[in-house]
Amino acid sequence: MFEYLSNNFFEISKLFLQHLFLVMLSLVIALVISLPSGYLLSGNKRVESFIIPFFGIIYTIPSLALFAIFIPLMGLGLKSAILALVLYNLFILLKNTVAAFNTIESSIIESAKGMGLNSIQLFWDIELPYALPGIIGGVRIASISTIGIATVAAWINAGGLGVLIFDGLYKNYLPEIIIGSILISAMAILLNNYFFYLENIAFKFINGKS
Repeated sequence: MFEYLSNNFFEISKLFLQHLFLVMLSLVIALVISLPSGYLLSGNKRVESFIIPFFGIIYTIPSLALFAIFIPLMGLGLKSAILALVLYNLFILLKNTVAAFNTIESSIIESAKGMGLNSIQLFWDIELPYALPGIIGGVRIASISTIGIATVAAWINAGGLGVLIFDGLYKNYLPEIIIGSILISAMAILLNNYFFYLENIAFKFINGKS
């Protein structure tokens, strides 16, 4: 296994970076969509009760099937993979963003309005900071989920560490499978710890404002 790692270090590093790129790009796109959408949905229970379950249904679609759906539309490769991963992420991020804004105590909002804050000031100074731990928590959960799902993206030629897994399975070559699995697990642990750290900072910031 160590011989395979040393002989293919640069190729493995490339696949690791491809996998990280898939995860982070899909997270950023989904977050850009879910943050304003989640804020708007938090004030509209009727629309929320339709939108969240809709993305929940998409989330239940097996990853191979969802990737395959987009192949006729966008072809093999990065575009189909990113679109599928964004749709998976939207369920987690929307749900957590809506919950984060909904859990802000009404007394805090009323106090801020009583101090003369307009809607823009209210969002940036009160609502977003108080919702931030929940939003980051959603990103943390979504990142771990996406790392696993992105592994399957290698099946549609999108690259990433799934290449090692599938190639190892095709050739019945255990070192590739083990190295791919270890690196995927390591990425999940690192991102989980990183976002957990940011989540704690956000909590401390809120406690400092209280």
